Amino acid sequence: MEFTGGGRLEVRITGADVGKRVSVRYVTESPSAGGMFTDAVGVLTSWDNSVLLITRRSGESVRITESALVAGKVVPAAPARRRGPSATFPELARATARAWQPVESEALGEWTLRAADGFTRRANSALPLGDPGLPLGDALTRVRAWYEARKLPAYVQAATGAEGTQELLCAVLEGHGWRREVSAEVRIGALAPIGDLDADISAVRLSRTVDEAWLRRYQRSGEPSPAVRTVLTSGPSVWFASVAGTGGVRSEMTGEVSGESSGGEPDEAPAAIGRCVVDGRWAGFMAVEVDPAQRRRGLASAVMTALARKALDEGASAAWLQVEADNDGALALYDGMGFAPHHHYHHYRWAEA
Repeated sequence: MEFTGGGRLEVRITGADVGKRVSVRYVTESPSAGGMFTDAVGVLTSWDNSVLLITRRSGESVRITESALVAGKVVPAAPARRRGPSATFPELARATARAWQPVESEALGEWTLRAADGFTRRANSALPLGDPGLPLGDALTRVRAWYEARKLPAYVQAATGAEGTQELLCAVLEGHGWRREVSAEVRIGALAPIGDLDADISAVRLSRTVDEAWLRRYQRSGEPSPAVRTVLTSGPSVWFASVAGTGGVRSEMTGEVSGESSGGEPDEAPAAIGRCVVDGRWAGFMAVEVDPAQRRRGLASAVMTALARKALDEGASAAWLQVEADNDGALALYDGMGFAPHHHYHHYRWAEA
């Protein structure tokens, strides 16, 4: 990382650069931090009372005192990843939102307030994609009141790490008493390579409806309520995949999707499940889960391959998914399928006094 100008380290940023992407070098107070100097790259989200706040791509905030600053400069936006399809943040944010449609929603300017009886934060949070039509503090008060009226915790979903994301909003939320509770990556990739995987899909059953057996495998639903089914079946074109609990997959590739599951009782939890929402050029993959006793048998790949082929038939060409950063098994699977990080999203919860 090069900071020198004429052989000298220079601080070439000021408070006027808030909102821009910067690279800084500063003095650490702890030797355990990696030495006397360390670097930070991210969006300069505030510079108040002689303290800088830099928000990294992951959403992590770094606080640096002016006195510790050694060098700094404005840097270009992170280069777009060209490993897969191109996508803007607003396009992808709207596509992912359409895959988790709430039971109830209300507009607040260009924000959307969403509720679904508490099932998933994605369907129970404010989605801020523009101007709320009010001063930000007033808008956040309205958000809190809206969720309080529904006896739900107040969440705001915000994103970091791509051009046009919401690092400044994240900093404001933290300054107004909201706390980041959950973060995840949105990854994108080309759809055709997933459909071309050498996975045996003969035991994969596809359906337009979600049944009790599928819900038994789905770890996030808890005791299913009407809202669970409403959210899961929402979206432009929704498909559910399952592999029967005692089914398994044959060693040879048949190239066809079976319309019936083999083996197992009708109400037995499937060995593997998945959900896909096809929306124009996008196919979103969700709820890919495998019975822990039947992992490493290619079931997750089989489920995604079957869903990808159906999405390709419907004209989709690009894929997205959301994955928590500490899910090492899923990350390894998706790396192998060609998915690359696009941005991070975070759910901020109002921290009641």
